[in-house]
Amino acid sequence: MFGNDADFLLTIHRTHASELQADAEADRLARALPRRHPRGWLGRRRHAAHATDTRR
Repeated sequence: MFGNDADFLLTIHRTHASELQADAEADRLARALPRRHPRGWLGRRRHAAHATDTRR
């Protein structure tokens, strides 16, 4: 398949470089998307208080 070790090493290098580029692109995309903040105790309480206000 490979004529010599240099071709093999170059193929491995290109494959690894492609993987690194894909990882970097995924990281950039993750930073570009807004983060979802988990609702904490205060968030649930505020939401529950709002729900009781609408019933009155």
